[in-house]
Amino acid sequence: MRKFLLNFTPNGMIPSREMNPHVPITPDEILRDVRDAVALGANMVHVHARDPETGHPTHRKEVYGSIIRSIRSAFPDLVIGVSTSGRHWPEFEKRAEVLNLEGIEKPDMASLTLGSLNFNTGASVNSPDMIQSLARRMHERGITPELEVFDAGMINYAKYLERKGILKPPFYFNLILGNIACAQADPLHLGVMIRDLPSGSLWSAGGVGRAQLPMNVMALASGGGVRIGLEDNLWIDDARSQPASNRELLVRILEIASRMGLAPCTHREARALLGLPS
Repeated sequence: MRKFLLNFTPNGMIPSREMNPHVPITPDEILRDVRDAVALGANMVHVHARDPETGHPTHRKEVYGSIIRSIRSAFPDLVIGVSTSGRHWPEFEKRAEVLNLEGIEKPDMASLTLGSLNFNTGASVNSPDMIQSLARRMHERGITPELEVFDAGMINYAKYLERKGILKPPFYFNLILGNIACAQADPLHLGVMIRDLPSGSLWSAGGVGRAQLPMNVMALASGGGVRIGLEDNLWIDDARSQPASNRELLVRILEIASRMGLAPCTHREARALLGLPS
């Protein structure tokens, strides 16, 4: 049975309770959904911190530290990634603050979006200097970049950074398709992106909104992993009439994976694949 990486993305920066009542906001709620996800087979989690009082995104390392500490205490070998997104704050020190955590609170991985892009209602600005500065800080701190790409050109930029010695293998990529201004969620776009990855790269694919399920299935059929959760998709149906829970999204894709003869890696297998210490 082939094993795959199952990267769970419980909340993101944008989803709110007004959009979907199941979005986890507080550290306790995030831990609750992570517990469910791990019980189902998740071997990676990609966390966005929210202010426990307001529910708004926060860069504060104290909030991230609380989330990571609770997850790590329950699941010592689960791969834990964090966000360095610039959608809400452009300053390097704010985006990199989470990288300064120590001990049990230190993340294994951190997102590194390899270019600027437009979403429906705003932009994610990632200048070359910002990308390189974040990559260098991650390297200094011993944190593996979670390379987020929305277009094939971002993969080419990863290769450029490898040639400059700023990124070093092993590489893990999240291929995120279906955003209105980026690579669209179809087999041709996914195939081009897979073809262009550096040799030996590990990757998972996800989709924005209703593209999530098709891209997850295409990823499994193409030998990759799955990125899944309410960060990218708030609905269980294409008509957007039924708000999804993280558990429902996970159960659905894992039933499909099982019928394909596939199963998630164990936590330790995932760490070994990603070159992370136990």
